[in-house]
Amino acid sequence: MVQRLSHKRHNKFNTKSNKFVIKHIPGGKLHIQHKKKKVSGPRTPRYLGHKRLAGVKALRSVDATAAPKRRKTVNRAYGGVLTGQQVRERIVRAFLIEEQKIVKRVMNKRR
Repeated sequence: MVQRLSHKRHNKFNTKSNKFVIKHIPGGKLHIQHKKKKVSGPRTPRYLGHKRLAGVKALRSVDATAAPKRRKTVNRAYGGVLTGQQVRERIVRAFLIEEQKIVKRVMNKRR
């Protein structure tokens, strides 16, 4: 006959946050083990494409507080918020805008 298992936690309903796995333990017994939710991980803001950030761990909020800073960021400007390509794009855009201002100033002096 099959061994019956019951949930050892307060919630007994089959919800998204209440998933379990049946494990075999020594002595031929079955044991019920709680499964944590999968984490999608940190992403860039929605208006910037909502891309996954490379080099930053996907952690649940409780685990993230305990994790060291090096697991949660990348060592550069906007590290852990924007991708490297997006940072490069911002720098180049700022540089070109400054260059444009200088050109405008020079053209006004010639007149």
